[in-house]
Amino acid sequence: MTVEIPTPHGPARVHADEPPSGVHGTLVLGHGAGGGVESVDLAAVSRDAADAGWRVLRVEQPWRVAGKRVAPAPPRLDEGWTAVLGALRDGGRLAGPLVFGGRSAGARVACRTAAALGADGVLALAFPLHPPGRPEKSRADEVTAVEVPLVVVQGETDAFGAPADVAAALQGRATASVYAVPGDHSLKKNPDLVAAAALAWLDEVHPRR
Repeated sequence: MTVEIPTPHGPARVHADEPPSGVHGTLVLGHGAGGGVESVDLAAVSRDAADAGWRVLRVEQPWRVAGKRVAPAPPRLDEGWTAVLGALRDGGRLAGPLVFGGRSAGARVACRTAAALGADGVLALAFPLHPPGRPEKSRADEVTAVEVPLVVVQGETDAFGAPADVAAALQGRATASVYAVPGDHSLKKNPDLVAAAALAWLDEVHPRR
């Protein structure tokens, strides 16, 4: 099911994957700056999470809905995401534990808004710790600001930050973990393994009864 939701920057779309029986929790996922909600890692996580009892809501940001090629600045992404979450909450769509997530730029949005919007956990796929070749331009403050349980699923050859670099940034945080998986920033090499890592973490922090 796909619905459009108005935001201050135009309509967003929410693509819903419902579990086969009761809803255990809700996983809201955002896409990256270079692709949409159909990326292979998001698709694999959505499929497996829905099978495991999660209502998965993939948020297509207004700039993608409008057919633009370049993502706007982070504040506009956060504003669009916030408007969508407000509408979903008002519509009673956020049942059970609420986990924010996404890939790359979508992971950054999830991290930045988790506290203000009441997330119970954050699932970050391919978190872009820094621009390629520019480790001094670190975005560690975004991922270290997350106080709820957090997992980062990172490709072993990710030019935006290796798993060891992300783990170093998160050192000492008992509720944060990093899963290293084969591949680069796209996480296309083994999306089933990406999904397995995500589901293992979801089962650990929000076990099914």
